[in-house]
Amino acid sequence: MSYMRGDLLTRTRKLVKGLAKSEPIWLKAMEQAPPATFPRTDGKIKRISLPEDPYIKKFFHKHPESKYHDAIKISAFDPPPARMFGLRVLELKEQGVSEEEAIAVADSEYRLEKKAKKKAYARLKEIARVQGKRPPPNPYPSAIKEIQAEEKKYVHDRFFNPKIRQILNRMKEEKAVELQARGSRLGRP
Repeated sequence: MSYMRGDLLTRTRKLVKGLAKSEPIWLKAMEQAPPATFPRTDGKIKRISLPEDPYIKKFFHKHPESKYHDAIKISAFDPPPARMFGLRVLELKEQGVSEEEAIAVADSEYRLEKKAKKKAYARLKEIARVQGKRPPPNPYPSAIKEIQAEEKKYVHDRFFNPKIRQILNRMKEEKAVELQARGSRLGRP
């Protein structure tokens, strides 16, 4: 049947007409309501691009430290700064502002917002010091510090979890044996 083209319905019709197979019970029902056919792709995956993508690239070029923000959260309540920048540039362009001016305005807004967040946290720390309390954790940490905070427990486990220590010691022993075997093959004592 591999030489026959078409879907299940077409193939079955050909077999029934050629008397190679008796007519199945479901054939008439399937002819009355055939299954949906989907267009075939040419095998190439098309790149998805959003209108703000060129501006996001420009933003990352200007602010490389923000590359570590989670860009996957496109529809989150607080999208990443790069996406906000791109959307703001598009918004300004729709209002009739030139591209260069829109980029400059969006960039200055981003910088002002970043400064305001730093000032707010500095004020929080100052209030905590005056009250004699521990300062609160930074509500606006850098993306790198957020990633490090997530990984901290795994790094801690590496040194203090006995099961992981056993695995690590076993890996060290295997590597030492491998190096020794490699050295003996090369004629080293």
